[in-house]
Amino acid sequence: MRTLVIIPTYDERDTLPGTLARTRAAVPGADVLVVDDASPDGTGAVADAAASADPAVHVLHRAGKEGLGRAYVAGFGWALARGYDLVVEMDADGSHRPEQLPALLARAAASDAPDLVLGSRWVPGGEVVNWPRRRLLLSRAGNLWVQLALGVPVRDATGGFRVYRATTLRALPLAEIQSQGYCFQVDMTWRVHRAGGRVVEVPISFVERAEGRSKMTRAIVLEALWRTTAWGVAHRARQLRRWLGRVSRRGSARQRPWMAPRSERR
Repeated sequence: MRTLVIIPTYDERDTLPGTLARTRAAVPGADVLVVDDASPDGTGAVADAAASADPAVHVLHRAGKEGLGRAYVAGFGWALARGYDLVVEMDADGSHRPEQLPALLARAAASDAPDLVLGSRWVPGGEVVNWPRRRLLLSRAGNLWVQLALGVPVRDATGGFRVYRATTLRALPLAEIQSQGYCFQVDMTWRVHRAGGRVVEVPISFVERAEGRSKMTRAIVLEALWRTTAWGVAHRARQLRRWLGRVSRRGSARQRPWMAPRSERR
């Protein structure tokens, strides 16, 4: 199956060469697309140099920093226009181990044809390396809140190491997606689940980046919280309306024989 690994970048000049080399070694049959948001540190030039040396590496330059969600949506569009079958999300900073990609791709190509394969830190066999306790608690609590608010039956909806089936992406309204950061990952997982797609999890080892700065900010966390809460309230309200409608119809059906004229009840 034709596979594209999308790696969004912003100021990842130091980490990108190693990530590209490891990815090409781990999955030599896959192509790689670097989506760079005009990194001021010259990451785009590093990506261009890699692309000129390796025909399987491609670069999509964007005008400026518009966020993770928009970068991935642009990458999805690039992949769909070129007929790829599987589309991978992966970070450039080394926190996602390219050596684990074969396991995710093998699961995506299995006979049950899952629509989305999540690299999961929180299923048996998954782990996080070198995270402070605060980050662990934040991720655990966030994923629990996603389960409770949205009813998404996965343990790691916020992770960004994942594989989509291209046919699944084609069926989603990608142009409507406005969410960013971790919230984008929740949004996409929920959309696949709501559309009736099959979502499965594969354990991974997530490693805290050793170089550069983390892109997670307070604003990203707050966006994920308020958007997930708003979606959850709307989702549960719809469920309640459907349940009340069913109860009302059942009640009407039971009352109808007694409300009919006696001659009609014989």
